[in-house]
Amino acid sequence: MLPPQAIVLEAQSLVFSHSPAATPPLFDRLSFVIPPGVTWLGGDEGSGKTTLLQLLAGALPGSAVQGQLQLHGVRLAQDPAAYRRQVAWLDPRDDARDAQTARAIFAGMPAHHAGWNAAALQAHLVGLSLAPHLDKALYMMSSGTRRKVLIAAALAASAPLTLLDQPFMALDRPSIDYLLQVLQHASRNSDRAWVVADYEAPADVTLASVIALRA
Repeated sequence: MLPPQAIVLEAQSLVFSHSPAATPPLFDRLSFVIPPGVTWLGGDEGSGKTTLLQLLAGALPGSAVQGQLQLHGVRLAQDPAAYRRQVAWLDPRDDARDAQTARAIFAGMPAHHAGWNAAALQAHLVGLSLAPHLDKALYMMSSGTRRKVLIAAALAASAPLTLLDQPFMALDRPSIDYLLQVLQHASRNSDRAWVVADYEAPADVTLASVIALRA
């Protein structure tokens, strides 16, 4: 059992179904803790990796979720806004930002994340080769470049909890290598957590914990 100071997020008895009639539910009394560093969220297709990230982000209707999520002492059910301000989550499947340029997305982040790190963003722009794409709208970008914009925004938010959904998908090799370096550095952090949902654990990244889902 981890001491309280070694826990970023605690999930207790999560129950969730995409449909009220679904039996059994996708998650049935799922409990875990997320410590500082990098956690790998693994599982086969249909196991619920993306759905769990959405739950952790507080992005699903509270009425559809049973159980408790607590992030650095803030409970999602009691103060949803304060909880969500501590989470960096830009869903790559969400097209709500597709008409925005990368520059506009980055400019809007500090209003939601007090820890926004402009210097870190500049490093990510170089590491992910994003400088030529700053004034393009997301819908004009390749799927890999679009993902890199969302990844850079999430990383630069410097939130207590950063959620990344299959972050290596469609990325070029230099960008994959850069992101692995960022995650390896993140693995040594003592008070922030990163959750990487993917079929395989990120290569050569020291993991703080593993959450394995079953389909």
